[in-house]
Amino acid sequence: MAMFFPGESHTFSEYLLVPGYSSSECIPANVSLKTPLVRFKRGEEPAISLNIPMVSAIMQSVSGERMGIALATEGGMSFIYGNQTPEQEAAMVKAVKDHKAGFVESDSTLTPDMTMEQVIALKNRTGHSTMPVTDDGTPRGRLLGIVTSRDYRPSRDDHSKKVAEFMTPREKLIVGDKNITLKRANDVIWDNKLNALPCVDENDHLVGIVFRKDYDSHKTNPNELLDANKRYMVGAGINTRDYAERVPLLIEAGADVLCIDSSEGFSEWQKRTIEWIRANYGDSVKIGAGNVVDADGFRFLADCGADFVKVGIGGGSICITRETKGIGRGQATAVIDVCRARDEYFEETGIYVPVCSDGGIVYDYHMTLALAMGADFMMLGRYFARFDESPTERVNVNGQYMKEYWGEGSARARNWQRYDQGGETKLGFVEGVDSYVPYAGSLKEGVRQTIYKIKSTMCNCGALTIKELQDKARLTLVSSTSIVEGGAHDVVVKDSQQSVSYN
Repeated sequence: MAMFFPGESHTFSEYLLVPGYSSSECIPANVSLKTPLVRFKRGEEPAISLNIPMVSAIMQSVSGERMGIALATEGGMSFIYGNQTPEQEAAMVKAVKDHKAGFVESDSTLTPDMTMEQVIALKNRTGHSTMPVTDDGTPRGRLLGIVTSRDYRPSRDDHSKKVAEFMTPREKLIVGDKNITLKRANDVIWDNKLNALPCVDENDHLVGIVFRKDYDSHKTNPNELLDANKRYMVGAGINTRDYAERVPLLIEAGADVLCIDSSEGFSEWQKRTIEWIRANYGDSVKIGAGNVVDADGFRFLADCGADFVKVGIGGGSICITRETKGIGRGQATAVIDVCRARDEYFEETGIYVPVCSDGGIVYDYHMTLALAMGADFMMLGRYFARFDESPTERVNVNGQYMKEYWGEGSARARNWQRYDQGGETKLGFVEGVDSYVPYAGSLKEGVRQTIYKIKSTMCNCGALTIKELQDKARLTLVSSTSIVEGGAHDVVVKDSQQSVSYN
């Protein structure tokens, strides 16, 4: 006879938080969202913690190097997607680790034979008026000069004039070397009344630019997630097939954490992968595993040595695993069950294994619910796919800007490693869709608004830390009618474009 879990499985939308007592100290400015990323022993500090409880999903349409840099700037971590060659993935990881906070790689680079007309067009496209000139037109080419808006006058000058004729040549530039610190670079900028300081290596190749305007901006990113060498932290996805080839390259590139990217983690394949990593690297390499949806799956991976465990099967907005294969569990119920098992495991062993809620997040408040139910952090796909920093194109669909977003189990990705169940058969049917999500602008603005909402809700619950939220949270199931009541209802919502006349 099959085993039947008691009760129904529920989604986040079926729960609400009931406010608790809030003291005068409960204001968003006092809330800390620092949370453990990897396992630790009772009485010790985790080797890696996040400053905000958000990581980006291991997906082609979400996590590239731009996402890695942008999310680390805000205090979270990106997991570079693994559905590419090990060399390509390692190069993305290295790009994030090599990016020095405050040192910008130019996206408006010129060559000496370009015309003023081309300069004006590039400025209009990127909005950047400071443009380095290199021998090959790449942002890592040999620096030959620089062009700013003070070097030409579009209203008077001949638009066919070559860049070489009006750029400020290399010999007249003040530059920094590749090892200059951000503090020293800013000192040079201020001492010499510069707007920008190009930095070059020993062969005069451009390695980055420090801008005066970014000085204050850098100061406004107190949550930056940095390693011991002040480099951005970044994760990387691996599979259960080519780990012996992929892992060494990712570690050499500087990956801070790895994560097995699999739709179902309660398997011997994940056990073998973790065992290989422990045999070759001991505890020095941090590795997350999953996905699971119950206590048995959690305990299996925790005993295998996983540094964190991901929870969720079929809850992603582009995932159709449940309707295709009939497996999974409501995300809220899965998180509650697994987090209860995590706490029991901690009591028994003295080892705390963080839980990552992966999937099922539709609204910002779902994140607070996931944390209140016990999750230490969330892995988000659709949420991050909407931003400028995701790797996909922004497209116009019926007059609205959208970003492309597809599942790793879709025909477009055909990431058979993620859905590997042993044997030789590759992805025989799809478990994800190809879609669009509404474009949401820059990650910085979006994440900061979401974080403020989370902090505000935590204050309503009388909690100033995630652990305190988990201890104090009071949750209630809601009926379908209550869900309707929770939104705007029984009114005609005004259209911002609508004009109304009053007589």
